[in-house]
Amino acid sequence: MALTQSDLDALDAAIASGTLSVEFDGRKVSYQSTAALIQARHHVAQVVNAAGRTAGPRVFRFGFTTSRGD
Repeated sequence: MALTQSDLDALDAAIASGTLSVEFDGRKVSYQSTAALIQARHHVAQVVNAAGRTAGPRVFRFGFTTSRGD
């Protein structure tokens, strides 16, 4: 199961409302405390942000000299 932005939004909504249960892909997860919920939100945010990063184009630079020394 890949974590998505909607999973992060569900955790944010649960934190804001004060509930300790969140539903992901039809499965209900209950956390023991708000601290555990916030920790789960932090983990999901890291995973979602890491998945969103893509490597940009690589730039190569070459230096060369001619036989004339130019």
